[in-house]
Amino acid sequence: MTTHPSTAERGVGPLLRAWREQRRVSQLELALRADSSARHISFVETGRSRPSEDMVLRLAEHLDVPMRERNALLLAAGYAPRYPETPLEDPALGALREGIERLIGGYEPYPALVVDALYDVVAANRGVMTLVEGVGEELLAPPLNAMRLALHPQGLAPRIRNLRAWRGHLLEQMERQIALHRSQPLRALYEEVVAYPVPDADPADEPDEPVPYFALPLRIEHEGRTLSFISSISTFNTPMDVTVAELAIETLLPADPATAKYLQTLVS
Repeated sequence: MTTHPSTAERGVGPLLRAWREQRRVSQLELALRADSSARHISFVETGRSRPSEDMVLRLAEHLDVPMRERNALLLAAGYAPRYPETPLEDPALGALREGIERLIGGYEPYPALVVDALYDVVAANRGVMTLVEGVGEELLAPPLNAMRLALHPQGLAPRIRNLRAWRGHLLEQMERQIALHRSQPLRALYEEVVAYPVPDADPADEPDEPVPYFALPLRIEHEGRTLSFISSISTFNTPMDVTVAELAIETLLPADPATAKYLQTLVS
């Protein structure tokens, strides 16, 4: 639990108000969504009324509060956390681990990986390991972090041909996650990677003939070739565990026939 010790002392009201204001929802709008009244919402936020456990969860649902922070809201309201946080290596998640490994293994030779809320890699297939060949050993030591791996000068950054555009995409992704989760460890990671040096733009970073990509590609050099990928990120529907809720599966789809053909040669 990443909640500060003062969370319970502050009470649930200020926390709910902060989430409501961050989501830019009025008390009346939230009341209508949660089948309550603006007066009751006001009383909850000011501490004049203690919400029931069901009301806390209902408000959290309508405010799209992350599962980890829903536990924090329950604690602040004087209730026990509702959602467990099971370590991924726990036997209880054995079926999940097996399913993930089968999923990303079946995606080969295309790269696929699974990251947690801090972008630490918890699983990766051989397609990913092919791309990271030659990366500094310190970046490959556990826990391998996808953001450090992509943006560090000793990582993939020197080989990413459109580094400025891809870096901007990754930083925007992190900013959205920080706004959603309000995680201090994630903020610290962001401040670390945003400080990595960025080389001056080089005309060689752009292809001689523009390709009509349907999404921003990751263009990365591998053994003298420039491979192009489109990234897709998936999460689990209706999770009931914090660990599962914070997992994301990223797959890299070849963005052009040349990339697809080359990757197929690696397994033929």
